[in-house]
Amino acid sequence: MLKGLTLNLNNWLQRNTIVRNLEFFQDFIIISLCLGLFCVMLIRLGDMFFSFLSPLDLRQVTSDILFILILVELFRLLIDHLQQQRTSVTAAVEITIVSALREVILRGVLEIPRDQIWGIAVFLVVLTGIMVALPWISRFLEKVKNTNLETVEDNATIG
Repeated sequence: MLKGLTLNLNNWLQRNTIVRNLEFFQDFIIISLCLGLFCVMLIRLGDMFFSFLSPLDLRQVTSDILFILILVELFRLLIDHLQQQRTSVTAAVEITIVSALREVILRGVLEIPRDQIWGIAVFLVVLTGIMVALPWISRFLEKVKNTNLETVEDNATIG
């Protein structure tokens, strides 16, 4: 009995088992987030359609549409994470850009202080720079990786 318990404890404490269990819990959390996000999207979509029954506030409708698009993109980001076990930086940057623009649209450009407008503009330029530079950085890192692999293979054939 004690030997079996010790063997089970040793199996549980092995690195592969720990990583596999943590990945399982992470997937469970992401699936829970997806379900919750999906429910929030349905609720917001229903609220938006019910708001069409009253006089139309164009700013609010635009804000609701952008918010639902943000939720859809977050949902897509979580699904991609479940499938590929990594997070897409490009998708996260796109979501952030749309979120910042939604806030500007919601409050109105004329109502936001000039300093905040400049801050948002710089923020958007930086995010756009990240999104534009990301493919170049990926290609550069891939070349460095291939060069390192060739060097390792050359050293292996020499040695």
